Amino acid sequence: MNEQFKYKHLPTISNLPLRQKMVVLTGAGISAESGLTTFRDNNGLWKQHDAKKLASAAGFHENPQAVLDFYNHRRKQLLQVEPNHAHFLLAELEKWHDVTIITQNVDNLHERAGNTHVIHLHGELTKVTSSKDRLNPCCTKDYPLDKPIRLGDKAADGSQLRPFIVWFGEYVYAMEVAMNYVKSADIFVVIGTSLTVHPAANLVEYAHPEVPKFIIEPNDLNIPNGYTHIKNSATKGTERLIDKLITL
Repeated sequence: MNEQFKYKHLPTISNLPLRQKMVVLTGAGISAESGLTTFRDNNGLWKQHDAKKLASAAGFHENPQAVLDFYNHRRKQLLQVEPNHAHFLLAELEKWHDVTIITQNVDNLHERAGNTHVIHLHGELTKVTSSKDRLNPCCTKDYPLDKPIRLGDKAADGSQLRPFIVWFGEYVYAMEVAMNYVKSADIFVVIGTSLTVHPAANLVEYAHPEVPKFIIEPNDLNIPNGYTHIKNSATKGTERLIDKLITL
């Protein structure tokens, strides 16, 4: 990453008021600029694949090899991409604000950019867990991205290892924690999501009516009341966000 590009907004960021609670909800749009395929766009993953077969417990039971192949490919792809300018700017904001990232993404680009408090609503490609009890902490562990998950690989409870991903029909275990962070935010920002994936999209309803609220998304959306729409990509939009924050 070119250092000049990476930190070109640093002088502006340094003018921000210090230590406010900033909560940022991110979606596939921020990772797309790093080269990761989105899910619901015209060329998204769920246009190319059957989500019920590749992202559900029933699909895993029916054809575990196909599911593992799909996620092993995604895990390998994650090794080939880097955080982008938007990721780095959000990480830089930690120097001036108490930043919590709530992400719908299962990649680790926020962490690699430097954000230290990231809540993953839909799981993490960098981890595996039990196919018997996916929320068993004794069975959830980091797993090298360059190491395929294979049939016969066992979790600590003896069950087949599976990706630590929240599949369709499964409980989004981090939602309550995420809701509490949004409720307490002094600034709430949404980046790169169409607000059509539930329950994550419901988080916009929990931000306090009087705090500054922004949605960064290049497409037309049904913008909730009280939100400012920054109609740009994640990278350009995050730059514009910072410009707006210093005028609050």
